[in-house]
Amino acid sequence: MTIESNYWLTTTAMPRGTPGSLHTRVDVAIIGAGFTGLSAARALAKKGGSVAVLEANSIGWGASSRNGGMVLTGLKLSAETLAKRYGMELTCRMYATSLESIDLVEKLVRDENIDCSFSRCGHLEVACKQSHFDAYARSVELIAKQFQHELRIVPRHELATEIGSGIYFGGIVDETSAGVNPAQYVSGLATAALGAGACIYENARVQQIQRNSQNGSAGFSILTSRGNIFAQNVLVATSGYTSGATPALQKKIIPIGSFIIATECIPEDLARELSPRNRMIFDSKHYLHYYRRTPDNRMLFGGRAAFFPETSNTIQRSAEILRRDMVEVYPQLRDFSIEHAWGGTLDFCFDTMPHAGQMDGIYYALGFAGHGVAMATYLGTKLAEMMSGGSSEIPFAAIPFPGAPLGLYNGKPWFLPFAGAYYKVLDWVS
Repeated sequence: MTIESNYWLTTTAMPRGTPGSLHTRVDVAIIGAGFTGLSAARALAKKGGSVAVLEANSIGWGASSRNGGMVLTGLKLSAETLAKRYGMELTCRMYATSLESIDLVEKLVRDENIDCSFSRCGHLEVACKQSHFDAYARSVELIAKQFQHELRIVPRHELATEIGSGIYFGGIVDETSAGVNPAQYVSGLATAALGAGACIYENARVQQIQRNSQNGSAGFSILTSRGNIFAQNVLVATSGYTSGATPALQKKIIPIGSFIIATECIPEDLARELSPRNRMIFDSKHYLHYYRRTPDNRMLFGGRAAFFPETSNTIQRSAEILRRDMVEVYPQLRDFSIEHAWGGTLDFCFDTMPHAGQMDGIYYALGFAGHGVAMATYLGTKLAEMMSGGSSEIPFAAIPFPGAPLGLYNGKPWFLPFAGAYYKVLDWVS
């Protein structure tokens, strides 16, 4: 039986949150101490604002420490789908933002001296079917022509230079993407935010937010499990853990489980065989797998083994599924043990897009759909600029933010088993 543990959390210690009672009044209260909330807190505090980050558990407890550490270009949807849905001009701006987001992560890591194994190693998407590979050529041409961004097609006969697996039909490489140790990165962001003067209150679960005024200033009264606080502005940065404290946003977010296993350390020569260029790798399926080498040469292998958010049962079952799938990709790993297995909850919106802006006067950034390392950092920082009176140019604020069809969703994802089955069928017929 695989031990339930998060490999990334064995590599670092999170900083301690702010001790003592909550401040009674701040300029900005941020809900959630992950990539979004901490990047915003750092930026706001550096501009002299008083900031309180309210975290229901501990720093980096959610998806920010539980992901694959892939800092990826692009969005969840293809460039062709985006252009058909939103038009080419807006799509160009959104794609440019995805590239800027990686530059921002790199700059933060450098400026704050965060030791998190950040590396511009690039990503490799591998085609599970010939039809998927055939679509790559169209995508590469569109991205080069419209976005001035170069990708490289890797035909099947050259794929051994990128991956030590023979099951795929070709691939596509983007050299701009990066890899990072996400737990070390979120720890570094928290240290930077605290150093800039932000307060981070752990075990401060937000229970209610109400419009209010204090001493003639409009704002929000926030009830938490550690007491009350008044803030002129509120930023919701809770991603897949968005709760009933913000019901309007909860109804627009689908929490989806994503699960990861990590092997024991493997020999250097085998590690190079499995991933010669140490790419961030993911496949072309809807029910996808993603995998990479860790800095100490483990194979980290993740995917949507179960759609439901993480529990001990879903983690154990998912570890068994992922091990089977990993050996299918890499038979070379058949005799290596799994030392870590864990899960996290991603935030998908009904249009599979990120969203940022204001709703009922409350700022938010949500819906990262597995692209959160870079995009959450970027949108947290941009919303901090907006709240400080700076630029309000966020292309994702300009797109519709749909809820469930016919309003058949109250924040509890009863339909996830059907969605999982639907995506498996799509992968079979595509």
